[in-house]
Amino acid sequence: MIDKRKVEHLMECARKAFFPDVYGRRSDREKGLSVLLGELVGEDKAAVFMKELPAIRHELQTDVEAIANNDPAASDREEIIACYPGIEAILHYRVAHRLLGLDIPILPRFITELAHSATGIDIHPAAKIGEYFAIDHGTGVVIGATSVIGSHVMLYQGVTLGARNFKYDTKGRPIDLPRHPIIEDNVTVYSNTSILGNVRIGHDTVIGGNIWLTHDVPPYSRILQSKAKESCQNFDLNDPKR
Repeated sequence: MIDKRKVEHLMECARKAFFPDVYGRRSDREKGLSVLLGELVGEDKAAVFMKELPAIRHELQTDVEAIANNDPAASDREEIIACYPGIEAILHYRVAHRLLGLDIPILPRFITELAHSATGIDIHPAAKIGEYFAIDHGTGVVIGATSVIGSHVMLYQGVTLGARNFKYDTKGRPIDLPRHPIIEDNVTVYSNTSILGNVRIGHDTVIGGNIWLTHDVPPYSRILQSKAKESCQNFDLNDPKR
């Protein structure tokens, strides 16, 4: 059985190793990360993972930059790293994704579920996500296992990249086939939009809020809701016929 406290400590060490200017000295935390990971997955796989630290650190730096470039409320880089739930969830995802690539069972999902519980952002470790990835606010974001997300993609709260339906084998079990969206580079998806199925959203596209999308979208598209109708008619809030 996985020790939750040990995994939480692992991610605390990871946080400090990747962001030493905010959380502390890098060398000490990398050593602690290596030791804890060795206890959880074995020394050989831990050694392979530790060689990936520079690549993960680079990706996380691009994610911080993406949030800084998209959120005028962010005062500085330290605030983004310490306070933004999107970075917390992306940190857990990037660690878990690398561990999953080493054929390590359960632990990657355990790590992303820690972030899910803390932030409300649910990213499956098997999803493929490029650099400069930003999640703003974040609560309610869901990214399914076979999702593919390019670089410079921005998601707002409540966005779902989900499956529309499943195929089943002869025993009635769902088959693990590509079933989630492909989001190309430079795409923004606004709040509470659901993109379902193995559809492709072309690069440089903007998807507005509260959209239900189940079809491909070509590059440079703008998918927006119809404008709400305005009425100047006076009415009584207490009228029972309303």
